Amino acid sequence: MELSRPHRLGRRAFSALAGTTVLGLALGGSVSSAALPYSGPGPVPTGPPPGPPGADGRRHRVALDRYSLLVDGRRLALWSGEMHPFRLPSPSLWRDVLQKLRAYGHNAVGVRLAWNQHSPAPGAYDFTGVRDLDLFLRTAAECGLYVVLHPGPYIGAGVDAGGLPGWLTTVGARARTTDPAYLRHADEWLSRVNAIVARHQFTRGSGTVLLYRADTPERGDLDHLRERLRADGIEVPLLHADSPLAWEEPERTRDAAEARRLHFARLAHGSTLHNVHMAFGGTSWGWLPAPSAPSPTYDPTAAIDEARRPTAKLAPLHQLGHLLRHVPDFTRMTQAPAIRAADARIRVRRLVNPDTGAQAYVLRNDSAADVTSTVPMGGTEVEVTVPARDAKLLATGLHLGAGRRLAYATVQPMLALSVGKLDIAAFVGRAGEMAHLVLDCPNEPWPTRLDEEAAWTFDHGKLHVMVPLKKDRLTRVRVRSGETDRTLLLLFADDAASLRLWPYETPSGRVLVRGPELLREAALDGPVIRLTGDTVDERELEVWAPPGITDVTWNGERVQSGLGRALSLMTVWPLPGVPGLVLPALDGWRRRTENFEREPDYGDEGWPVADRRTSHSTTPVPDGRPVLFADDYGFHYGDVWYRARLTGASGLESVSLAYSTGADGLLMAWLDGEPLGTHRPGGAGDGKGTWTATAEFRLPRALRARGGDDSAPAVLSVLVRRTQHGQDAYRAARGLTSARFEGASPDVRWRIMGAAAPDPVRGPLNHGGLYGERHGWHLPGYDDGAWEPGSPAAARDEDRRQGVTWYRTTFRLDVPPEIDASVGLVLDGSPDRDVRVQVFLNGWNMGEYVGGAEGTPRTFVLPNGILRTRAAANTLALAVLSPGTAAPALGPVRLELLGSAAGGVPVKPVPSPGRRR
Repeated sequence: MELSRPHRLGRRAFSALAGTTVLGLALGGSVSSAALPYSGPGPVPTGPPPGPPGADGRRHRVALDRYSLLVDGRRLALWSGEMHPFRLPSPSLWRDVLQKLRAYGHNAVGVRLAWNQHSPAPGAYDFTGVRDLDLFLRTAAECGLYVVLHPGPYIGAGVDAGGLPGWLTTVGARARTTDPAYLRHADEWLSRVNAIVARHQFTRGSGTVLLYRADTPERGDLDHLRERLRADGIEVPLLHADSPLAWEEPERTRDAAEARRLHFARLAHGSTLHNVHMAFGGTSWGWLPAPSAPSPTYDPTAAIDEARRPTAKLAPLHQLGHLLRHVPDFTRMTQAPAIRAADARIRVRRLVNPDTGAQAYVLRNDSAADVTSTVPMGGTEVEVTVPARDAKLLATGLHLGAGRRLAYATVQPMLALSVGKLDIAAFVGRAGEMAHLVLDCPNEPWPTRLDEEAAWTFDHGKLHVMVPLKKDRLTRVRVRSGETDRTLLLLFADDAASLRLWPYETPSGRVLVRGPELLREAALDGPVIRLTGDTVDERELEVWAPPGITDVTWNGERVQSGLGRALSLMTVWPLPGVPGLVLPALDGWRRRTENFEREPDYGDEGWPVADRRTSHSTTPVPDGRPVLFADDYGFHYGDVWYRARLTGASGLESVSLAYSTGADGLLMAWLDGEPLGTHRPGGAGDGKGTWTATAEFRLPRALRARGGDDSAPAVLSVLVRRTQHGQDAYRAARGLTSARFEGASPDVRWRIMGAAAPDPVRGPLNHGGLYGERHGWHLPGYDDGAWEPGSPAAARDEDRRQGVTWYRTTFRLDVPPEIDASVGLVLDGSPDRDVRVQVFLNGWNMGEYVGGAEGTPRTFVLPNGILRTRAAANTLALAVLSPGTAAPALGPVRLELLGSAAGGVPVKPVPSPGRRR
């Protein structure tokens, strides 16, 4: 059971639990006054949300009632977007993603920490470099985002062992229980994390950590955790499996329509504590991914993709995030009596705000056809079309500024805000539909059509506005009246156009920006509004700002602008797009084969002797045989080698090697340097992340007479690609589990070797036990001058061999500093080619390609920072495992521009130390 699963309480049950008081998110009654329950008279009314958070040095109070979180007595609908810092190993780019989350409507970031990334051994912890939690929390505060922190110890998240460190398999601790041995290690981990987190708590005004989640599968563990947090000075609210307010973390969604159905359904149940999993997926680099991960890409359906680009699924999340932020009616909604659409294929859920009378309607169509039907809304039968397998969120009764009220609309509200004497309301829908919006107007208004698409009529106290939504087009309608000096501006946008609407809150008031692909920051400086952001195409820039703002700068450059009909500042010339980039070809390759460990005279005297007889693994140790499990000898990640000296093996006919791996494991064997073959586990595994198999190798006749006396024993060499630990059975063995021989009964002496000492910069999951990894072939600065020229695209059939072949080259990029370019490495060969490839960029393991696996992506995103883009050299190394049935060729290998923008954030090179001489 994962801690964060939604704990569902019906409204009646929740009300009975809450009574009429406000529930506190207390840590078992042991927190400071900052987190005590709200104690004001009656429920907190609907009103403006708290301002953007920051490290402001002031104390803050956090509580909740049956409707929402309460921050300093104001209602907050939390719209968290999850990202994992460890999946973006470039700290400069954390700011890029965090700024995008804020711009796309999120007011919080959900963060998980992987224990195994920080702890290579018991008692050893590292929070520097790409593991700098303090830097991440400071950056989140600077970006105006709350933080919901989940340090585990178990985090799931599709990582090796669910984030538990590999060494935990060998200490006899039963994870996720109240076993004292486990709690001792878990407490040490959490205390190291909490020492950093305590300095960034929102309640103290020293950061923006708002909520703390933890793994508490047992009640006793929860009690222990509360004591641990109290001792460590953690006072922000604790979320756990029995928290009265559910942490909404729905399953992944495939597209925009499914995202709407899912998140609107959460809203229809009254939830105001949301998390988008994942807002940014990133890369499971090195040996980080869970056993069943098909590629290094984590969650290819994320709203912001691995290359940090927006995807088609982002629009509904952007719209809903800004709705929750800028329309406070949605922070105190309760279920209203049910209503029905005329067509039963549309299911309707209705909510009402008891303070404002505003109502929300969630319309869902699970059928395979578009459905048009009437729905009773605001006392009127409104005709609405809901696309197939999609949903709509509509509203009535919203106040859109001074004296103006929404009667109903067939499109979704996205935001309502005031800028000076201007009230702005934006509504969104799908391109091609007709938006129909009706305002209650007791007196006839003076509408002005600012774009040709709009039409309007006034009838019986209602202003009807009709707008056909066009692709990537914003339509504006200005409404004035004699009763007020405030002007209402109505904006209508399809999904694409909505993604270029950017509300922003400054200390001097709100602004709204339209046009660029991204707005990162806005600051008011006297009569100037200073904007920073990104453009991809040429874009006009339109700005609604407080009175007195007369000039605009974009990314530090003044842009000529004037006052437009929509009471906005409009640029005279469009903002420039991003210029084209030409990437270099990858040439100058050099190659070298390895597997020296297969040779009988290879010197393995320094290898650990595999002679243990007991293990803490859940995998049984074969009777009378030694423990061969890799973890028991300290080799927790990557490939592992075994060498066995067989004395008295004359007449040996066959070798049976039982082994255990994660998905896509592999075993190769040699006897006296001659290949016996390659074996892969099949089937679906045990359902807990482990695949077991037995490789049966019959010896060729020429090998059967070898290995007869003590002076010249036969040598069996075995390479196991062990892959990762399961999330639900992390103590299952990895590597060889036993060996059996037929035709002879040799005396067997085993040695084992895996990864060298953990890389002090790249961490313990970066490399494994291949010869080239142990000797620095993947690192920049390694002298490969003696290697033969050879391209991975041009291996010949005569190069066919079982084992490992390395390829290395260098290349240079020269991307201008004002351009943010995302670059990928593409393996263009046949997907049926039976090879495994590890990709190393400047010594960083970017992940593994598994040839022949269905649907395996062949593009590896190369994060800027690790990738040197400013006139600097990059080292690319590929370790290719081939079973010997084909040449170790990959086909063409090339760089590809995945996306670029004019703008971005400054990127610092990530330390990438080379080979020590």
